[in-house]
Amino acid sequence: MKRILFVCSGNTCRSPLAEAVARKAFARAGLDVVVASAGVSAMEGVPASESSARVARDHRLDLSGHRARLLNGEMVCGADLIVTMGRRHLETVGVIEPLALSYTRLMTDFCDDVDGDVADPIGGDHETYERTYLTIAKCVEGMAERLADFEGWKR
Repeated sequence: MKRILFVCSGNTCRSPLAEAVARKAFARAGLDVVVASAGVSAMEGVPASESSARVARDHRLDLSGHRARLLNGEMVCGADLIVTMGRRHLETVGVIEPLALSYTRLMTDFCDDVDGDVADPIGGDHETYERTYLTIAKCVEGMAERLADFEGWKR
């Protein structure tokens, strides 16, 4: 079974949303994938932000059981694919394990019409979180389509 790790800053907004969206999208696409998330500056055990949880609920996803995890070498080395929300997160993965850069990508690499970092919605209003969710969902759908083309990722 393949493992995908989503990485952001605090592991309370973007990466938990990506994890939840991916779980649903990958199951629908018939991909044999375990998804997880972590943050480069996460405080262990903190729940998802209320605003992320609300946006998730709006889209029939549940973040109630999510607890933040600090990114570490074991997570990095145990992943088959690492997907970061921003360039800074990608750089941090490279500091932890330089060889991991060969299997680390920006989230927006999976969207044809979105470039750069996925904006951090922290402190923003509901519409800001919704825009972040929509960007993540679009990129995850693109990821699911691409991974479905590779035999090793299918059930």
